[in-house]
Amino acid sequence: MNNMEILANAFEYIETHLQTEIKTNNVANACYCSKSALEKIFRYVSNIGVHEYIVKRRMMLAARMIVFEKNASMLDIALACGYSTNESFSRAFKSVWNCNPSEFKCKKGFPELFPRLYPPIQDGGVYMSMRKHVDISEMYDLFNERKNCYFICCDIKLLLPINEISMKAGDLAIIEAMERMQREAGEEDIVFRIGGDEFVMLTNSEDIVYAEQICERIRSYNGQTFSFENQKIPLSLHISTVKFEGNMLRYKELFEQLHMTIHDNK
Repeated sequence: MNNMEILANAFEYIETHLQTEIKTNNVANACYCSKSALEKIFRYVSNIGVHEYIVKRRMMLAARMIVFEKNASMLDIALACGYSTNESFSRAFKSVWNCNPSEFKCKKGFPELFPRLYPPIQDGGVYMSMRKHVDISEMYDLFNERKNCYFICCDIKLLLPINEISMKAGDLAIIEAMERMQREAGEEDIVFRIGGDEFVMLTNSEDIVYAEQICERIRSYNGQTFSFENQKIPLSLHISTVKFEGNMLRYKELFEQLHMTIHDNK
């Protein structure tokens, strides 16, 4: 089993066990490799450890339940995400979302901040790129419905220096970037993440003026700061618009086009 097969199996195992007790050793055993080997492969591609990825995916599940399952209690959600107490669940939730679960209920919309990861795309046995790929395929039907609508693509300017302060500061920068986008999104616009610091808003409008107005509102935040411990860290985004080019929307082509738009706008 090669490294990318191990990684694919690890991602699959984690997704099917998010609602049960799961440790890194469990994942390694399921992939028939050592814990240290799994951690090395995992960090090389995803830049985070296995445990951290599990927590982030669980908190993504928790956030969805908070937003869409209005009658579920916090304890129900905690148990569904593998936590036995509200206290341990709240600590984990705040470590990821930078707010308590009860505060999250009051936020506008729901950003797809920590989508499922996949190993780099393989073509003819060769991995064409070591860039991690996230799973936004569940939105494919929506992409088709809105294939003539505008996408707004953003990524963080100079994230590396922020990560050098602290990886936690980098995580807060990512949350702040998406919150800026979410704040300016229309009621039917959807915000999601397609890479490490790469984000997209799918609008429900074919009007370029509408998309450009959102871009300007997001751009107006550039240079504003977010707080990390006792520091005020400025944050700015590259921002651009794009519409899918082609007659038949294919998921892979759309994904690559969004990334190319972000890359060309830097």
